[in-house]
Amino acid sequence: MTSQTTVEKAPRDPQGPGPAPAKGLRGHPWLTLFSVAIGVMMVALDGTIVAIANPAIQQDLGASLADVQWITNGYMLALAVSLITAGKLGDRFGHRQTFLIGVVGFAAASGAIGLSSSVALVITFRVLQGLFGALLMPAALGLLRATFPAEKLNMAIGIWGMVIGASTAGGPILGGVLVEHVSWQSVFFINVPVGVLALVLGILILKDHRAENAPRSFDFAGIVLLSGAMFCLIWALIKGAEWGWGDIQTIGFLVGAVVLFLAFALVEQRVKEPLVPLAMFRSVPLSAGAVLMVLMAFAFMGGLFFVTFYLQNVHGMKAVDAGLHLLPLTAMMIVASPVAGALITKFGPRVPLVGGMVCTAVAMFGMSQLTVGTSTLTMSVWFALLGLGLAPVMVGATEVIVGNAPMELSGVAGGLQQAAMQVGGSLGTAVLGAIMASRVDAELTDNWKAAKLPPLSPEQLGQASSAVKVGMPPVTKETPPEIAGKIAGVAHDTFVSGMSTAFMVAGIVAVIAALVATLTKRGENAEASAGAGHI
Repeated sequence: MTSQTTVEKAPRDPQGPGPAPAKGLRGHPWLTLFSVAIGVMMVALDGTIVAIANPAIQQDLGASLADVQWITNGYMLALAVSLITAGKLGDRFGHRQTFLIGVVGFAAASGAIGLSSSVALVITFRVLQGLFGALLMPAALGLLRATFPAEKLNMAIGIWGMVIGASTAGGPILGGVLVEHVSWQSVFFINVPVGVLALVLGILILKDHRAENAPRSFDFAGIVLLSGAMFCLIWALIKGAEWGWGDIQTIGFLVGAVVLFLAFALVEQRVKEPLVPLAMFRSVPLSAGAVLMVLMAFAFMGGLFFVTFYLQNVHGMKAVDAGLHLLPLTAMMIVASPVAGALITKFGPRVPLVGGMVCTAVAMFGMSQLTVGTSTLTMSVWFALLGLGLAPVMVGATEVIVGNAPMELSGVAGGLQQAAMQVGGSLGTAVLGAIMASRVDAELTDNWKAAKLPPLSPEQLGQASSAVKVGMPPVTKETPPEIAGKIAGVAHDTFVSGMSTAFMVAGIVAVIAALVATLTKRGENAEASAGAGHI
């Protein structure tokens, strides 16, 4: 991690485009992949593992519901707002440096959370986690793009996507085990040894590559405007369900996001070295890849949000059991991601991407047919099909975005890919959550009457509706068993009806994504190291 940088032509492989094979540890492509995968695993795990720890944190630190929400929202906001700027930092100062700083900062913030004695400190360090995670993620893609020859890049991105998918889906399982058998602090402490390993491997293995025409200045106005726009957008999506989608606050933040995005676009056309050169989006495949990533994350993350409530609150599973029921999804992503990378290398991304989104759509429509009594085997079939569909999209859309961007903007392209996932996931959770809530509100009263349950006051109905929206029956210890049984039946049936509607919408979004995928093609700039230099 030296501050002195020399830019040289990277040696060429006479057998094809891309860098010549590395000798020894430094810059070895597959060792580079292993090194960055360790770091990326920490960030992906923290996207889902902490949700399992939140109830224990709330009880131990005496936190309010709003405080607990900030533990998740603070991390998500910091990550989403900073990703593209962090990618630019990697393009400017080198992806190796930013990756290692991200690893150290993320692990240190994780350890600090475990030592925190107040929820305010937990939230503060969660925000820092998000900022350092934003440094780490685009840098990992930039390193892969610069290190792997073009004919092997898709396979590398396939394994990279496998790590992210497996870590995201495996988070609830690991989190459940740690919280149940150790403590909530262990969920964060586990990142410390992983971070140390990633740092040691990074120092020994990672080699910095710089494009000859890498940016030399900073677009501070662009950074401020884009960060503000992303904050307003994500914050409106996070708080919309609480405030109401027609509330002046929600509308205000959404309008603010639009205004700031427009101002950002105007500024980017005037500065010498813009944060995000808008000419990038003249590439139809790159733009299609970004839209595809948003739509995929919308369907996947929005749908997965309901699955955890369905398994735990409707089927009565513990967190660990619920995580184990998602193993078909995780296992299929692990198996299919490298296979998808090989197929995309051989045939190009278009057919695998279209096929992947069609599989995802079929899985979503299948999951819309889940009932209170659906068997584990039936669930496993749909979860496995979902994993099979997601794998080529995670790999292919990433390659389309990063591969169609100029080499000197690989970090920005990596940030764009991750930002698209964050926006899509937030949008999916918000929109599908609103659809679920609307369906529950529309059906609960009639279902309650049909079960011949005692009438509810408006206040009681509101409380019951809030519980049903997460699959929980609104009963107390004093509720007679026969009445509690009827209430549970109404709650579960109403929740499943709302979930089915949400999955139908997610399936339609996946069909639209399949159409968008027809616009993609192999990266025009896939000669991964042409014009690259090194430290």
